[in-house]
Amino acid sequence: MIPCIFDITAKRAELAGSDIALEEVASGRTVTYAGLDERAARAAGLLLSLGIGAGDRVAILCRNRIEFFELLFACAKMGAILVPLNWRMPAAEIRPLLADCTPGLLIFGEDDAGVAAELAADVPALLGLDVGYVDQRDQSPCHPGRRQWPADGIWYLLYTSGTTGKPKAVIYTFTMAMVNYINISQPIGLTGRDTTLNFLPLFHTAGINLHTLPTLIVGGRVLIMPGFDADVMLDLVAAGRIDAMFGVPAVYQMLAMHPRFASVDLTRLRSWGCGGAPLPDLLVQRFLERGVRVCNGMGMTETGPTAFIMDPNRVAEKIGSVGKPQVLAGIRIVGPDGLDVEPGQAGELWFGGPGITPGYWNRPDATAAAFSADGWLKSGDLARCDADGFYYIVGRIKEMFISGGENVYPAEVENVLAQHPAILEAAVIGIPDEKWGEVGQAHILLRPGQTLPSTEDLTRYCRERLAPFKVPKRFVAVADFPRTAAGKVQKHRL
Repeated sequence: MIPCIFDITAKRAELAGSDIALEEVASGRTVTYAGLDERAARAAGLLLSLGIGAGDRVAILCRNRIEFFELLFACAKMGAILVPLNWRMPAAEIRPLLADCTPGLLIFGEDDAGVAAELAADVPALLGLDVGYVDQRDQSPCHPGRRQWPADGIWYLLYTSGTTGKPKAVIYTFTMAMVNYINISQPIGLTGRDTTLNFLPLFHTAGINLHTLPTLIVGGRVLIMPGFDADVMLDLVAAGRIDAMFGVPAVYQMLAMHPRFASVDLTRLRSWGCGGAPLPDLLVQRFLERGVRVCNGMGMTETGPTAFIMDPNRVAEKIGSVGKPQVLAGIRIVGPDGLDVEPGQAGELWFGGPGITPGYWNRPDATAAAFSADGWLKSGDLARCDADGFYYIVGRIKEMFISGGENVYPAEVENVLAQHPAILEAAVIGIPDEKWGEVGQAHILLRPGQTLPSTEDLTRYCRERLAPFKVPKRFVAVADFPRTAAGKVQKHRL
């Protein structure tokens, strides 16, 4: 294994320091690669003056902005560990995370000043990005930094909200960043001439790694929005300002429902990526009709995250597939006996390779449970591989239920329901049943202006497309779903 990587911002400043690295769409603020390197070095000097040293944790609570990335690189330069916090959480939910990672400093943006104030007693010091930070940064000497960053060194921690309960902090190393860069840049052809759009929350791996950090590694430009705005994005697409982007299915749903979806030339954006949750077949088809091949992919916070990406040339032929494992991703599909399943059969997806996390912060128990005896990461996802080597995610092991002795995978049922003209999205869970053991209950999010069809109509619709044991017995309308940052429905909360 490569023992180290070189300081990324210092290298980019040497190679093309005058190129724009980051641009905030709303304000027009930009910073070059040379400027980013200097800001990161001065931010590291500031952290040092505040008592932060190598190995110390620095918590950050803010929306998407340039300063987040300069602090990310500042921590890398000095060996500190950045801990992005979920700004959607109230102080009561963040407090246990701070107790777990014990940061020496909490940095916050103006939008989250109230929550930060509630947490003042839980951290040694606070630093506001909008009050004092810039002046203090600019008055700080440039930290000499570590020209070489240890490959297995911890760069940052990401708390996974998960779909089952208590968050755990996934350890991210410098190797994971470089492996993800390779696994994403090769299939989408990412180069230093490309511009990507950053809008997914930065406390989630997609916000940092899909495709922002790889774009900064390769020397491209990153446009930053504090959150998703379909109007702004379509303006940028129409102007030909974005070359590659990544969104969760909810983003594609919002774009497809937008009044300008049918008129904007979407083909000006070269690479459309999707992941985080299952992408309904109907959405893939809608974008194909507009000349866009949305490439579904799959990975985990623990895999860096990129593991699978769909080949754009096979999207129409392999709707529903997450593609093939990328060059530095090892894959197995394993049965309950721990052995690889027969070709075409479903089993648990296991990951291996240099891009896998070494584990969870302060959680040796959770780390041990997540890996097999020979070091494979157990995903908890059920997958199958077709005869052409394309992979499909069947569902989650914990979500699968057994009805009348037959396995039911909710993702398959949800995909069928999502094609109903009245239904925007569905989430299916198993509920107890005296006769069949378990049966399906479908929670339905309706399209605007629609009403819930009768149980008889929905049952008939499903029976025409699914085996009888897969057809839900109950259908319930919901106003919205509880979700993770990646857009996954938290079914344990339904």
